[in-house]
Amino acid sequence: MRLYPDVVSEPTAIVLLSGVAVHAGAVPILRDVDLNVGAGDVVGLYGANGAGKTTLLRLIATLTRPSQGRGSVFGADLSGQDRFLVRPRIGYIGHTPGWYPELTLAENMGFVAEAMGIDGSSVSPSLAAVGLEGAKDRRADRCSHGMQRRAEFARVVMTEPDLLLLDEPHSALDADAIDLVDSLVKETIGRGGAAILVSHDRRRVDGLADRTFEISSGALT
Repeated sequence: MRLYPDVVSEPTAIVLLSGVAVHAGAVPILRDVDLNVGAGDVVGLYGANGAGKTTLLRLIATLTRPSQGRGSVFGADLSGQDRFLVRPRIGYIGHTPGWYPELTLAENMGFVAEAMGIDGSSVSPSLAAVGLEGAKDRRADRCSHGMQRRAEFARVVMTEPDLLLLDEPHSALDADAIDLVDSLVKETIGRGGAAILVSHDRRRVDGLADRTFEISSGALT
């Protein structure tokens, strides 16, 4: 169970973007993006490779700052210092699992628990919940990519985020693990949170999302 406090007062929208753009030097990656995501929303984003999907997700995860426009997550300005305070409430799963290779899965999870002020006794049950109980003492660099992806889901089980951000969540998963994606989304919504899923496959997005948007050349339609 989460022990961290709600550090920013609750806004009307969990995610609010208005006229947001992100540039890499002089190159526009996102252009004039408007997005409003509230409690209970499941939003799907799809588009071709290089369209800007991952950049938009990283922006919402507070890992990238907007070059233009205004944005907030849980009321925290995405251009301000208070964005760091809401990170514990965000569960972001990107393309590449972010584990320390020399640590076991349990040690990696324990590191996350300690950093977030979560009781370490939740590590083993969280790994068991995604089918990794027997692999908890295996080093991350000796786990398959699919196992590391499952461990990312275990992290979400343990931290219980209020905003779930999934970038190509079905990639490298077997059939059983794919069901985990649906379960995590439903649990997040059940807590009054929201979820945003990114995929190049519209069928995957449509199957889970209440609303879908296409990203093309950095623009949301």
